[in-house]
Amino acid sequence: MASSSGDNDELINIVCTSPNQLEAETSDNEILISTADILSWDFPAILSHGTIKACGKLFLFPWSAQWKFLSALYFGIRMLLEKCRTWFSEEAPSKVPPEIDLDNLIGIWNFSFDHAYDALPELCAIYLAKTFWLILDLLDMVGFEMGIGLVCGSITDHIMSFNTAWATSSELFVNLPYHLLRSSVMQPYLTIESEMHLSVALFSWFDANVHLEELSATENDYTSILKQIHVSLLPLWYAAGKRNSRFSKFADASIHSIFTLLEVPSTGSINVLGDGDLCGFRIRLTEFSKKVNLSSCSQITSAILLLSVLPSVYSTNPTLRNTITELPFNLEHFDRNHSPLSQKFFPTMSFEAVQEVDISKCQRLHVESAIECFSVSFPSLKTLKAAYLLNFDISFLHHLVRKCPMVCEVDLSTDISPVEQLPHVSPSPAKVTNVWNYSSGGAVCMSNQPESNITKLTLEGRNELRDVELMYVAKFCVSLQYLNIKGCVSLTDVGIARLLYRCIRLESIVACGTAFGTNSVQALCSNIDYGNTHPKLWDSVASNLRTLHIGGCKGVDEIFLLKLLSKMHLLKSLCLRDTCVVDRALYSFTGSSLEMLDVSNTMVTGVVLAYIVCKNPALTCLRVRDCRNLSQQGRNTERGEISSAYSYRDLEVGLSKTCRLEEISFGWGFSYFSIKALKPAITSLRAIAVGLGASLGEDILIQLPSTCPILESIVLYFQEISDSVIESIVTTLRNLQVLVLCYCLGDMSISGFMFSMPNLRKLQLERVTPWLTNDELVIMTQSCPNLIELSLLGCKHLNSDSQQIISRGWPGLISIHLEDCGEVTTNGIHSLLHCVALEDLLLRHNGAGIPKNFIQTAASRMPLLRKVALDLCDARDDTFDIPRCNDRNYVSIVKIASCMSWGDGSSYPLLNNNRRPMHKETHVVVWNGRRMASTVIEERV
Repeated sequence: MASSSGDNDELINIVCTSPNQLEAETSDNEILISTADILSWDFPAILSHGTIKACGKLFLFPWSAQWKFLSALYFGIRMLLEKCRTWFSEEAPSKVPPEIDLDNLIGIWNFSFDHAYDALPELCAIYLAKTFWLILDLLDMVGFEMGIGLVCGSITDHIMSFNTAWATSSELFVNLPYHLLRSSVMQPYLTIESEMHLSVALFSWFDANVHLEELSATENDYTSILKQIHVSLLPLWYAAGKRNSRFSKFADASIHSIFTLLEVPSTGSINVLGDGDLCGFRIRLTEFSKKVNLSSCSQITSAILLLSVLPSVYSTNPTLRNTITELPFNLEHFDRNHSPLSQKFFPTMSFEAVQEVDISKCQRLHVESAIECFSVSFPSLKTLKAAYLLNFDISFLHHLVRKCPMVCEVDLSTDISPVEQLPHVSPSPAKVTNVWNYSSGGAVCMSNQPESNITKLTLEGRNELRDVELMYVAKFCVSLQYLNIKGCVSLTDVGIARLLYRCIRLESIVACGTAFGTNSVQALCSNIDYGNTHPKLWDSVASNLRTLHIGGCKGVDEIFLLKLLSKMHLLKSLCLRDTCVVDRALYSFTGSSLEMLDVSNTMVTGVVLAYIVCKNPALTCLRVRDCRNLSQQGRNTERGEISSAYSYRDLEVGLSKTCRLEEISFGWGFSYFSIKALKPAITSLRAIAVGLGASLGEDILIQLPSTCPILESIVLYFQEISDSVIESIVTTLRNLQVLVLCYCLGDMSISGFMFSMPNLRKLQLERVTPWLTNDELVIMTQSCPNLIELSLLGCKHLNSDSQQIISRGWPGLISIHLEDCGEVTTNGIHSLLHCVALEDLLLRHNGAGIPKNFIQTAASRMPLLRKVALDLCDARDDTFDIPRCNDRNYVSIVKIASCMSWGDGSSYPLLNNNRRPMHKETHVVVWNGRRMASTVIEERV
C-alpha cells in the first residue's frame, strides 16, 4: 500500500507485507528503508523481514503514467523483485534447495503468473518435485493414512500421531494450484520415499478439489495426473483398501498389476517384465533421494531393483534392455565374490544421498543380490529395515556389513512365536567358552575379528537365533548401543550374558520373553575390564543403560532385580511386566529420568509407585494393569519409612502434580475418583487401557472424551458401557484410531455405531455385541470404512453372508479375528478370500465347513498371509492339512486348537446346547528361515 498528499516533492511511503505477517499483526519483524540509500541496500537482510517499509520523494514521475509501477520502480521494488527472481532461479535447481514454506511457494507461483515471469513456474515445479518427500514427511500424510499400523507390517499398539499441525499443513497442500502440482509430478526430479507417498498426496488433493463426476470421466486433465503413479509398486494392503473408495478403478488396476508380478518367478531375469516401456516398474530414485521405502511390496524382485538403478534408457530402449535380459538371480549359485552388478558389466547409477532403505515384507526379493545392489548404488546407506523376511539369514549380516560398511542400523525382526521354547539342541557351555574367553579382557577387544559400525540391531522374533550366532554378532558388532532380542526363544541366559560382557557400549536392551536371567544381570552389573588400550568410560553396562525391557523374564529373582535396579541411574524406559519385581526391588531404583514405566501384572503397590512417580516428573507412559496389590500399603521395602512417607493416594496426587501422561494402562485400584484426581495429568493423553479391577462407571466414561480430547486409542475391559458412552467417544474423538471393547456390561445397541468414524483403524468387540446382525454389520462398514484390523467374538447372529459384507466393506483388512460368530464358516470360506491383503487370520467356532486344504488355499490367494489360527471344531473333514514348505508361501505361524471330545466322539457337542466348548490343546507349527518346528501345548494361543 502507499500514501501521499499528491505533491511531487513530498515523501511517499510504500509498505510490502508478507501474507503471513498480515495475520500476525506485529511490528517486531518490520524494516524501514530509504531510497536515498538504494545503492547500499542489503537485499538478504531486507528480505528476511516480514514487512518492508520504503520511503522517498516523488519528484520525477507524473501521476498519470502508471502510478504504482513507476513508484515501485523508483523505490527499488522492481530491483528487489529482480533480485528475488535471480536468487530463486539460481537456488531452486541446486542440489541443496533452500527451505521455502509451502504457502510461500504457492505465493511465488501465483505472482509469476500475475506478472508474466515465464521462468518462475517451471522453477517452482522443479523445487516442489525435489522437496516432495520432505513436504509429505512434514504433513505426515502416510502416517495418517496408515493410522495404527503397520510399522514393518506388524500389528502393534503403536499409534501414529495426528494433530492440529497436521491439519494446518494438510490444508496448505490441498490448496496447491493444480498446474503446479501436475507440473511437479511430471518432473524427472520428483523425489518421494515410495509410490504410496505420492498416491496418498494426490488422493488427498483430489478429495479436496475434484468432484466425483470429474474423476469418473474416461479421460481428462485431472485423471491424467493419476496415471503418473506407478501402480505396480504400491503395497497390496493400500491398493486393496481403496476398492471401496472413489478411486476403485485405480485400485483394481493396481491389484491386477501386483498379482501379475506375483505370478512371475522371483528368480526370473529382467525380461519377464515384458518388451514395452518399463518406466512404470522403476522405483523412483533421484540425486535427492534419502529414503527408499518398499515395505509391504511383496511383488518386488531383484529384476525390478536392478531395472531401477540402471539409466532410464534401459526402460524404454528394447535393444539396450536385451543386453541384460539373460541376467538371472540364481539363489543357489550366487557368488558373493563376483557380483553381476559390477560397473564392468552394467552402468548402474549411484545415489549417494540415499541413507535408508526399507524392504520389509519383500519376501520375493533375493537378499544377497539386493545387498550387492545396495553396495553399488547406495554407497551412503546407513539404515536397512528388512523385517519379516525369513530368507534373511543371520549369516547375511556379516555380508551386509562387508558390502555396506556405513550401515549402522539394521532391523531383522519377525513375528514372535507363540511357543515360549522351541525344541532344539543347545551348544555345550564348554564349546561356548572355547570360542570366547572373556575373563582376560578379550570381551573388550578382539583384534582378529572384523568390526562394524552397527549401533542399533533389531532381531525381535528370530526364534532360529542360537547362542553361537549371538556371539558371532557380538564379535563384529562391538559398537552396539541398542539391541532388541525380544521373543528370541532359542537363546539361553548364558548366551545373552556373554554378549553383554562384550558389548560394553549398550544403552538399550529389549529382551522381553527371553531367557534373560541371573547370568545376564551379573554381566550387566559387573565391572568392565577396559584393559590397557581403552579409556575407562563407566563402571558397568547397567550404569549406562537408558532402556531396559525384560517383561516376562521369570529367570530374574527379587535379589538380582534389586541389584540391577540400584545401578541404573540414567534409565528412561523400564519394562518389568510379568516379572518377580516387588516393592523392595523397585524402591532401590534411584533414577530421576524415567519416561516410560511398565510394571503390569506384578506385585508392586501404589506406595512404591508414588515414590517413583514423585522422583520422575518426565514420566509420560505408565502401565500398571493387572497389579492386584496396587491399593495395598507398601511392604518388604528396604527401609520401612517409605510406608509411612507415602500412601496409595499419593500415586494419584503425584501423577496429577508432576506428570503429563500420554499413555496410561491400569486396572485394580482405579475408580471414578481416580480419574477425577488424575485430570491435570491426562489432558494430553493419547492412549488409555482400562482392565479388570477398575471401576470407572458410565458417567466418567461419558466425560472421558472431554477430559482427554486428543485420545487416539481406547481399550476397555470389564467396564460398564452404554450407547451414550459410545456416542460420546465416537462423536467427540475425531482422531480415534483404536477402539477395543471386551467383556463389558451395560445396555448397548447399534445406535452407538451409527456415527462416522473415518479415522478408525482397529475395531475389537469381544462379548459386547451378541445382538449384531448382518444389517448392523453393514452399518458398521459404512460408519468406519477404513478399518485394517477387525476382531469379533460372540456375535451369534452372523452367517455365511457376513463374509461378503466384511470383504466388500473393508477390502483393505490386514487382520481378521472371528470367533464364536454364529455360522460364518458353516458353508465354507469364499468371500473372505477376497481380502487379499490379509496378514493375520483367526477363525474359530464359526461352523464346521472349512476344508482341510484351506491353509494352502489361503496362502496362495493371500500373498501377505503370515499367521493362521483355526479350530478342529470347524473342520469339515475333522482335520486340516499342514502345508509343505514350498506350498505355504509366506505363512510362518499356524495354530490349530482342539476341544475336549465327549462320549459320542463329537469334537464340540456343547455348541448344540448353546454352551461353549472346552479347550483341550493347541497344535503350533512355526517356520523360520531354516526349518519347521511343530509342538503341542496346553494353552489356548
